[in-house]
Amino acid sequence: MLWRAILLIGILAFYPLSMAEAEAPSGETSSVLKADIAVFDEVWRIVDRDFYDPHFNGADWQALRDKYRPQAEAAADADAQAGVIDRMLAELHASHTARYRPDDPAYYQLLDIFAASLHRQLRQLFPDGVQYPGIGIFTKKIDGKIFISGIIAGLPAAGSDLKVGDEILAVDGKPFEAVNSFAGKTGKQVKIRIRRHADSPVEEIVLTPVMIKPAQAFLDAMADGARIIEAGGKKIGYIRIWSYASDRYQDMLEEQLAVGKLKDADALVWDLRDGWGGAQPDYLDIFDDLGPTMTLTERDGDSSPVNVKWRKPVALLINEGSRSGKEVLAYGFKKYRVGDVIGSRTAGALLAARAFLLADDSLLLLAVADVAVDGERLEGRGVTPTIEVPFSLPYAGGEDPQLDKAVEILSQGLGG
Repeated sequence: MLWRAILLIGILAFYPLSMAEAEAPSGETSSVLKADIAVFDEVWRIVDRDFYDPHFNGADWQALRDKYRPQAEAAADADAQAGVIDRMLAELHASHTARYRPDDPAYYQLLDIFAASLHRQLRQLFPDGVQYPGIGIFTKKIDGKIFISGIIAGLPAAGSDLKVGDEILAVDGKPFEAVNSFAGKTGKQVKIRIRRHADSPVEEIVLTPVMIKPAQAFLDAMADGARIIEAGGKKIGYIRIWSYASDRYQDMLEEQLAVGKLKDADALVWDLRDGWGGAQPDYLDIFDDLGPTMTLTERDGDSSPVNVKWRKPVALLINEGSRSGKEVLAYGFKKYRVGDVIGSRTAGALLAARAFLLADDSLLLLAVADVAVDGERLEGRGVTPTIEVPFSLPYAGGEDPQLDKAVEILSQGLGG
């Protein structure tokens, strides 16, 4: 089936990832490796064969090869050549089109998302499944500084004093690196130096990295992070979905609403900010009143919900990191007036992608199909919220004005 290999995903904000503790694909130390022109040629050929637009979005693909190949041949090392490949791919002006290496956090996320279609190759690279050492944070680089943009529930950072908006200054006395700061350190303490406010003193926080299997970590985070927020005497349920690249994330949402932490909530905040897409349009059916909800209860008392419906108020959170399949949901949620859409405009990154493992074990994500939603093309446009709430990440101190606004609106609508 086409959608088993092609997904509406989206590009994840960077955060610390790496491979298994001691060993990693050769790309992890790419800065000391000689550039291999064969990789450049392989990328060019795959794009030439499979890119969704036969006219390459107006680019002359053959001319771009002639332009960039000499630069790739002259590159001093694999890092320099990677920059050449990145610049060539950028000429296509398409989302879901980029190359990833093992020193890039998105590399591991994509491998796990596309594990079914890449399983033969992945058995050799990751015999125990895709995993990496980390503490469970997302980061963004702004004006040359690195800030925590997300904290994954259930992982070490969530149980620490780290907050969204903290600036990361160093890890174990060295500059922060997305992979190497945690490589080889699972089960050992690391010292993270942060600054909470622009003029505040440096703080040091000690954490112990763990091995993380990304797809499972995102699933567990839904259950661990689901909670009730008390506001005006009302119970506002909250759940964040970091990845929608599998039906099991929708199953977890249904479980939490039907029999989990959110079953007694008076209203719901559905948080689709940042992370991966992969969602299918029918996920919105959970907010459709038609059809009964059925519960199966076994002899031991275990209950399983079927055709779960949420018939209470709901608000959706989106931002510039809401991409791809999540934008499909945001579009439908807004168009069919399910509830308020709060936050900032989505990324406008809506193409369908396929992943290709290259000869050097790097990964090419390539847009292989265009996408229209109710006949409208969202690529380059995105979805605007019904209620715009800006969010300034640097030194946010853990504050979340977008979530606060959603809770305020829902509680007021309930008479809070």
